Amino acid sequence: MMASDVPHYINGRRVAGKSGRASPVFNPAIGQQIAAVSLANAAEVDEAVTAAKRAFPEWAAVTPLRRSRIINRFLRICEERGEELAKVISQEHGKLLTDARGEVQRGMEVVEFATGAPHLLKGDYSEDVGTRVDSYAVRQPLGVVVGITPFNFPAMVPMWMFPVALACGNTFVLKPSERDPSGALLIADWLKEAGVPDGAFNVVQGDKEAVDALLKHPDVAAVSFVGSTPIARYIYQTATHEGKRCQALGGAKNHMVIMPDADMDQAVDALMGAAYGAAGERCMAISVAVPIGKKTADTLIEKLTPRVRGLKIGPGSDLDAEMGPLVTKAHRDRVHSYIDTGVAEGAKLVVDGRDFKMQGYENGYFLGGTLFDDVTTDMKIYKDEIFGPVLSVVRSPDYETAAKMINENEYGNGTSIFTRDGDAAREFAHRIQVGMVGVNIPIPIPMAYHSFGGWKASFFGDHDMHGLEGVRFYTKLKTITSRWPVGIASGAEFAFPNM
Repeated sequence: MMASDVPHYINGRRVAGKSGRASPVFNPAIGQQIAAVSLANAAEVDEAVTAAKRAFPEWAAVTPLRRSRIINRFLRICEERGEELAKVISQEHGKLLTDARGEVQRGMEVVEFATGAPHLLKGDYSEDVGTRVDSYAVRQPLGVVVGITPFNFPAMVPMWMFPVALACGNTFVLKPSERDPSGALLIADWLKEAGVPDGAFNVVQGDKEAVDALLKHPDVAAVSFVGSTPIARYIYQTATHEGKRCQALGGAKNHMVIMPDADMDQAVDALMGAAYGAAGERCMAISVAVPIGKKTADTLIEKLTPRVRGLKIGPGSDLDAEMGPLVTKAHRDRVHSYIDTGVAEGAKLVVDGRDFKMQGYENGYFLGGTLFDDVTTDMKIYKDEIFGPVLSVVRSPDYETAAKMINENEYGNGTSIFTRDGDAAREFAHRIQVGMVGVNIPIPIPMAYHSFGGWKASFFGDHDMHGLEGVRFYTKLKTITSRWPVGIASGAEFAFPNM
């Protein structure tokens, strides 16, 4: 049995695991285990949910203004100590420290949005909907809500969820990825320091056993999830079958269309960051480049090739590096096998990252940047989400073919077009069947006061994350119609009420 270093956080304190199960936590840059994380059983999940249920009435009764001030104190702590959180993320995930800093910053933007709780929770009021009858609507919290988050953004994605949930008066149970679990404990400590009462925020470490226990727990009202499409579909189907509200964000295959009039240097810069940043382990990564016309495609390949070959790869602590390792050996080997498959399917391997080795980090989970040309839509490397530093170029003879390709893809998370033509950009933005669209922007992640969510197989549920959609997800609507008696009562009325 493996000793556990990374515990749960229940009812305001760190709690050692009791299940006897644990999972190794690695530093991907060196390929060595640095900790072990407890894996909760159903009893431990129940302990966390019970703590959250017990804390709910008190937290829901706190005024929105006081809740917003507590969240604001948490924001101040994040501003002061964000570097500590970024270092933990970089060590356990492997992403560059600069990238981890950016992740923390984007998460803090949602925290800042949530500090507007009094404004966000304002209701509607209609006077005299009938004679001396007024009607008004309010939004009230759901109860205990759950967030199940992925390895690739161990701070930002939880921050898409819990700040809005807490601002709305819910209590929260977070189930982070077991691959990089430590950041969640820092967040829990800081929330308590900011004034969130014991039990209002809990962390349950675990794997599928913990997830299933959360999905089926009778006291959980809603579930938020970000991960792969097969798991998102399972989460959504299970949660809704159990009568819970659910938003489940799945995988992606994001295309970037490059029109003949595009600034090619700008497009190449955008592709390098969007395809190879964080080693491609982003749901909004661009994994398919779609140049329009042979000349555009040839120029793109000519400019991309030396840039991909010259990628500076290193550990997260290397401030000059442009790309770090993948999160686990198993995932590195999976991405490696996709490159093998692409070659076998007949795609042209322009840059091969399979044999990359780094002196002093030979055991790290590194792959070099990989570039394929002449990829077709029937190939596995086009159809599947690879989630690694592999960019496929699919040549398109014209815009219509490119748009049809994107609209027919099973995923609909993000897409982008690079062009100087405003008419083409507008037509693309309105016609394309994708949830988030960028125009000359490679990764169109909305700001916190807008909402994040894809279409088709990239999203299951009715409300997107953060922004006003997040507020709607974490609240239920109550409408009150009232009349105060004046003068002498007129007696009972037995007809159906009307105004």
